[in-house]
Amino acid sequence: MYARLIACVMFLAAAPAMACELDIVDLRSDTGKARFRVEIADDNAERAQGLMQVESMGRFNGMLFIYDEPIRATFWMKNTLIPLDMLFINSQGVVTSLHENATPLSETTIDGGEGVLAVLEINGGLAKSLGLGVGTEVRHPAFAELSPVWPCEN
Repeated sequence: MYARLIACVMFLAAAPAMACELDIVDLRSDTGKARFRVEIADDNAERAQGLMQVESMGRFNGMLFIYDEPIRATFWMKNTLIPLDMLFINSQGVVTSLHENATPLSETTIDGGEGVLAVLEINGGLAKSLGLGVGTEVRHPAFAELSPVWPCEN
């Protein structure tokens, strides 16, 4: 599934608004900006499968889980073979919770809290090394019509 994804990350001092793409997630924090190429999980079957059985993932690839409306998001790592960071994002495109280095194969519930519209899963440990955390702003079409803090170019 991830063989077709190309690893890509960019740190930019400043950039003008850009058009959003469905397979790209841009993040910005106090430490800079990052870009991930993602697979989208936006229906029940895709969200249930997630990254189960994936043996490796490109360094700057990930999966973006998108919900129809804000929910209380809970995850587990059953059948997930690689450690993951999970960034829980509200409807304005702001990270409200972060779970770092989720343990592969664990059945322990990871609770991202209420009001989650999307969850970005990336390689474990990457959020910390990039300075991503609560308050990080996210740009993606999923937030385009919901008064995002970092809008796409029109």
